[in-house]
Amino acid sequence: MEEFLAKQAIAELVLTYCRAIDRRDFELLGSLYTADSTDDHGALFSGTGAGYVAWVPSILEHMLVTSHQVSNHLIVVDGDYAEGEVYIQAYHLTRDSGGQLVKIIGGGRYLDHYACEQGRWLFAHRKIVADYDLRLPAGPQDDELMAGTNRGGHGDADPSASFFKLLGKA
Repeated sequence: MEEFLAKQAIAELVLTYCRAIDRRDFELLGSLYTADSTDDHGALFSGTGAGYVAWVPSILEHMLVTSHQVSNHLIVVDGDYAEGEVYIQAYHLTRDSGGQLVKIIGGGRYLDHYACEQGRWLFAHRKIVADYDLRLPAGPQDDELMAGTNRGGHGDADPSASFFKLLGKA
């Protein structure tokens, strides 16, 4: 039962990471890493977890929308240490150098080391592996499907901020 609870807590850690990135809740994001953690996002960033949290707003400021989805999460637990491989697909809406909207869809995996500190599972080391990426032009037709639907936002501008009492600051 202890292993099952650890795996559930780790899975929720990964989901919370996605929520923190997409809602741009950098305070929440910072709470997900151990004090001596590292994060390796390849050529984009490689350094401490705290350094990653400080850096990531600079890359996200160029993204109009991000949406990170995870699947296939294999976790192995050994006491207060665990490892996981998490498949990720991430959607980014941004502008190219000419100002045109572009969709960037990337897929890959997070290779994670987790540590349990004071009963809470955290990232000790994250390494991203890119398996594919796709760049597509985005045009006005993309808005027709979602016309009249609540739109996602960042921080308090996101509809979830006023909708949730419990999940809002997961």
